[in-house]
Amino acid sequence: RVGCVEDGRVAELDVPDMVELIAAGRDEAERLRASARVGPTLGEVTLLAPVPQPPKVIGIGLNYRDHAEETGSKLPEEPIVFAKFSSSVCGPGHPIRIPAITERADYEAELGVVMGGPAKRVSVEKALDHVFGYVNVNDVSARDLQLAAPGKQWTRSKSIDTFAPCGPWILTSDEVPDPQALSVRCRLNGEIMQDSTTAEMVFTVAELVSFLSQGMTLGPGDLIATGTPAGVGFTREPPVLLKAGDEVTVEVDGLGTLSNPVEA
Repeated sequence: RVGCVEDGRVAELDVPDMVELIAAGRDEAERLRASARVGPTLGEVTLLAPVPQPPKVIGIGLNYRDHAEETGSKLPEEPIVFAKFSSSVCGPGHPIRIPAITERADYEAELGVVMGGPAKRVSVEKALDHVFGYVNVNDVSARDLQLAAPGKQWTRSKSIDTFAPCGPWILTSDEVPDPQALSVRCRLNGEIMQDSTTAEMVFTVAELVSFLSQGMTLGPGDLIATGTPAGVGFTREPPVLLKAGDEVTVEVDGLGTLSNPVEA
């Protein structure tokens, strides 16, 4: 079911799925919202990922200056793009399940961009016109798979089932006047591990959308994970890696709280 949240209550919208709602456009979404009857409180429903199966999940690497510094990496001259399969997406409260193939699962708090109408070869100046909204994303990564030679398996390391928690909802772009002025935080078992701002991005949201659209059409419901700031676990001494019993929380300004337990 698809709904909207107002004043802590959920109103169900008369549309089969979120991608169809996004494709219908902002005016239709507003019409559906206006005609919906307010229903249960947030505490009475189970929230799934806002877009359970995005048509595309696109990740961006080393897109925060402070994160590049902590990893000893040079700032990229153009966005570093990788894919996460949509089967890795899960919602708030859903367990992050660490499989036996990795012993170095790590958190990454990120601003997620949910695309609206089709974007193909758009300019930086027009790029944000094609954004539907924003969502918390945890780009969970198996560092031993991602960084091990040979191959450096980025896609495999980041596409493990449940390794892309998203939610709890999408904040529409009209509610975010400047996506480069948002705080980004990650807590592990209540302790702040990442605390930065999207002003630290190497490439802005508009620049990322424009760059990606030069070679691929970005469509309704596509999700862009825009990179993570400093504070990830594998760069710490000693490393702080996810384990069964942990609770990971991602918070970007205005986007609610995305919390997930960890299982092994």
